[in-house]
Amino acid sequence: MRLSLLIIAAMAVLSTASAAVYNVGEPGGAWDLTTNYSTWAFSRKFQLSDQIVFKYSPQAHDVLEVSKADYDSCSIVNPIATLNSGNDIVTLTAAGTRYFICGFPGHCTGGMKIKIDVVPSSSSPSPAPASGPNASNAPPTMPVSTATSVKATGFGLAILLAFIGFMA
Repeated sequence: MRLSLLIIAAMAVLSTASAAVYNVGEPGGAWDLTTNYSTWAFSRKFQLSDQIVFKYSPQAHDVLEVSKADYDSCSIVNPIATLNSGNDIVTLTAAGTRYFICGFPGHCTGGMKIKIDVVPSSSSPSPAPASGPNASNAPPTMPVSTATSVKATGFGLAILLAFIGFMA
């Protein structure tokens, strides 16, 4: 009986879910015309279940999710999704590349566009090879304010503590 409880407690603790929340453009900016989004996105590793948050003034900007062709041409004609709350949260639910632009005239061509490459979760066997002139396979460093890790461990921890109390 005690062994069964120990196994259940260990499984609950080990089966934690984690995801990161990225505020687009932080720490130095937000969804605006001043941030280099290519550099910002390249310095992060987006995984399944992570969330990206677009913070901006809805009177000055919006967020359109678009196809690669529309991203490349800054076309706003056929968006996949239109977001305009000023605090838009996008959960990354599938591996692959997603494209976002600002739909206000001149903003996309002025640099308000971001490509998000989503990789499978960290349980994948090996990281993708880095590319570029100064690339390294080392994980990017990231200020604490840029990504917040969310862990669901409360239930497992409660079971483990109850088990320890039971054993004493």
